[in-house]
Amino acid sequence: MHLELSRKLGELPDLPGIYIFKSEAGEALYVGKAKSLKRRAAAYRKPADDPRIALMLHDAADVEFVVTDSEAQALMFENNWIKKRQPRFNIRLRDDKTYPYLKLTLADGHPRLAFTRRIRRDGAEYYGPYLPAGLARKAIKLTQKLLGIRVCRIDIDGSLPRPCLYYDMKRCLGPCVDGLTTDETYADAVEKARLFLAGRNEELLKDLRARMRTLADELEFEAAARLRDTIHEVNEVSQRRKLSSARGEDVDIFGVHTSGDNAAVTVLVMRGGQVLDRRELFWEGVPRITAERLLSELLPQLYDRTTLIPKEIHLPAPIEGEEALIEWLSSRRESRVYLRMPSRGPKAQRIALANRNAAMAFRRRFRGAGVEAGGALRKALDLADPPRRIEGFDISTFGGSQTVASLVVWSDGRMVKGQYRSFNIRGLSQADDFAAIRQAVSRRYRRVLDEVGEMPDLILIDGGRGQLNAALEALVELGVDETPVVGLAKREEELYLPARPAPLRLERSHAGLRVLQQVRDEAHRFAVSRHRRRRSRRALHSRFDDLRGIGPQRRKLLVRRFGSYAGVAQASEQQLREVLGPKLARSVYASVHGDRSRSGQ
Repeated sequence: MHLELSRKLGELPDLPGIYIFKSEAGEALYVGKAKSLKRRAAAYRKPADDPRIALMLHDAADVEFVVTDSEAQALMFENNWIKKRQPRFNIRLRDDKTYPYLKLTLADGHPRLAFTRRIRRDGAEYYGPYLPAGLARKAIKLTQKLLGIRVCRIDIDGSLPRPCLYYDMKRCLGPCVDGLTTDETYADAVEKARLFLAGRNEELLKDLRARMRTLADELEFEAAARLRDTIHEVNEVSQRRKLSSARGEDVDIFGVHTSGDNAAVTVLVMRGGQVLDRRELFWEGVPRITAERLLSELLPQLYDRTTLIPKEIHLPAPIEGEEALIEWLSSRRESRVYLRMPSRGPKAQRIALANRNAAMAFRRRFRGAGVEAGGALRKALDLADPPRRIEGFDISTFGGSQTVASLVVWSDGRMVKGQYRSFNIRGLSQADDFAAIRQAVSRRYRRVLDEVGEMPDLILIDGGRGQLNAALEALVELGVDETPVVGLAKREEELYLPARPAPLRLERSHAGLRVLQQVRDEAHRFAVSRHRRRRSRRALHSRFDDLRGIGPQRRKLLVRRFGSYAGVAQASEQQLREVLGPKLARSVYASVHGDRSRSGQ
């Protein structure tokens, strides 16, 4: 340790606060909290047992501190520092997935409802969390069905010529088209939606039951049955969100498994006496990681990202700063939170179950086929973490027509065929791979943002610099350009990266390159298969299919009378009337002769 650093450590006060070790360049290396900064500094002036801390002290050139009123406040400061500065010697919660919430964008003139996993200070109201996540989807559909709140991301100014399908399905009031609804009507629906999402459903249920009885009295039994099912759904969403310790145990149970420099944590989420969720978290390349150190740094970061704080937290090992964590969690929950380390009885058995789940998760993650490839890709592409999920895009076209884009998914070492998607590219008059890639990427991740909110760890584009830039343009437009993207060109198997002017060439035997080739080749196969299917459908297409009002039966009548489409084209309107009637004959005659005039006949 440098003498100047040792001197500064000796000057830390006997007060609670946080301390920040910094490099010569001013980079934050490690942030910690302490009940007494002076006593904690004394521990750092001795030889470190932890190799990670020893390496940090070797790189450190300075230490700063911030005094706080209490250790609990120091914990909050430490959390914020880790989140903003991401010091490389802290154990960080890299997984940004948290529990689902619903967001009502009150700052918009016509608020919309969205699924999200992040709570921000943006003027919106957030409702949740929802467990299981399917309840959030159900709540969105119910809010649409009952109140007509929009879910689209478009700017609302009433200028659109017609509404989308949600209006026809009676799932949206249609504020995008002038005259379909009024600002007052929509505002009233938003207020009712706020009550529904907050769980204040007495008036809503009372109204639904009255309408159901009225329909039953009018012998509209099918409509009454649909309302009965809706009432059941409203009750289900309301009751499942009210699960608490009043109806059973309200506990988070942690399990930990470590081996070498890797670790897995499993969290069993129990609400109302039922295990509603299981979360799995992983860390790689952390030397001599222990359960105690891992849990001490993990818990504050984990509970800072959610409002779902239980009455009890059961742990397999003691943690540092237990009293401060209890105080902080209790203030956020607005009631006492307890940390337990049970050694016998049913609670200890649950800890053992959580530890077994963590061990199984560890084996799946670190002994699977994708581990070597993920680590190799992290190093080669300079990623923050090894990618667990890669989504690959390719384009298939035939002379610029009927262009199809494919999306395939690689996750934890295997292709996940159930999550493949294809896109029929619209609006292209000629072959344009760049525009097709831009459209496919935009459509894919706009929907991800609207419905899920989770991006892949890596996006692979089949192609070179042009295709990569087209994908980047779509991601920038959506505001998700922080997601890593790479292009893989077929001929030389070169990798194109956004920040690298020259292509990157890896050895043909490189584990990461082999995975990218697998994803690229699968995307190509899937794109070609979808394109062939579309062409075969087109080949079976009849010109009769283009005639409005002509179904299978009327087509038979026309063929029986005129022999073919060409015979229909040569028939007079009067002859068509004899088969179709005056109104439809006029429409068919206009369509057929419009086709002929456009084709130059």
